[in-house]
Amino acid sequence: MVQTSPKLVELDTPRGLMFAITAYVSWGFLPLYMKVLSHVPAAEVVAHRVIWSIPVAGAVLIVLRRTQALQEAFRNPRMLMMACLTASLVSINSGTYVYTIANDRAADAALGYYINPLFSMFLGIVLLGERPTRAQMVSIGLAAIAVVVLIVESPSPPWVPLILTGSWGFYAYFKKSLPIGPNQGFLLELLILSVPAAAYLAYLSGTGQNSFTNSPSNAWLLIGCGVVTAIPLMIYANGAKLIRLSTAGILQYIAPSLIFLIAIFVFDEKLDHSRMIAFPMIWLALVIYSVSMFREMRKR
Repeated sequence: MVQTSPKLVELDTPRGLMFAITAYVSWGFLPLYMKVLSHVPAAEVVAHRVIWSIPVAGAVLIVLRRTQALQEAFRNPRMLMMACLTASLVSINSGTYVYTIANDRAADAALGYYINPLFSMFLGIVLLGERPTRAQMVSIGLAAIAVVVLIVESPSPPWVPLILTGSWGFYAYFKKSLPIGPNQGFLLELLILSVPAAAYLAYLSGTGQNSFTNSPSNAWLLIGCGVVTAIPLMIYANGAKLIRLSTAGILQYIAPSLIFLIAIFVFDEKLDHSRMIAFPMIWLALVIYSVSMFREMRKR
């Protein structure tokens, strides 16, 4: 059955933490895959990510026997409107992300995802009434100072990081409030996005610009986008409803840390002085928050 109202989580669960950490680690290594597709336009990659994610997400729902809620969602105008909003936000985020990797700006992607947890915690505290502990407030303060250092020292306005921050932050917030199961909600978003994605790919085919038919390697890589897109998002969607939004925010530092390490050591992007200051502060913030969180879990 489709839920009539979102259930807000007051305490973190071990299962939710496991799902969230798995998703963030997967996203941390995603640039390695996206870099191989850097010769394909970002919009085309996003379209294929949508199309090829549908079979994966659909198969999961069939195995779990949870297709009934999806059918009900299509008969609920409010549900469809909310899903259109979350679908739009995740597509903006995905397109911006693919663009940064293809144009040797993985460090910008990392910066965006460092700022985003602060935005998520802000939304959790202000809009959902979540109350952080003193240790968590200290970690938030340390992370905030680190992000300010990164922004101030940037040679140009960080528009790309801000787009990534805003789109994913609001996606996480509205996704948490979407009154439908996480797996059903994800497939609903994909089906909504499949209409413009299919139209765009048809246009590329008609004008001879479709990279999918250029070579077998392109075809397999673009098909693989469905797996690397759907599985982490579905894991995240399940975890997001089992932990607090503020916890999801602080755990998200895992992904940008891995992205930034890949940018420096694999993609050979430069590490400036501001990042050498900010990184230890961010990791200290993560340690403080994690220790506080696990202590609460042990007490419970």
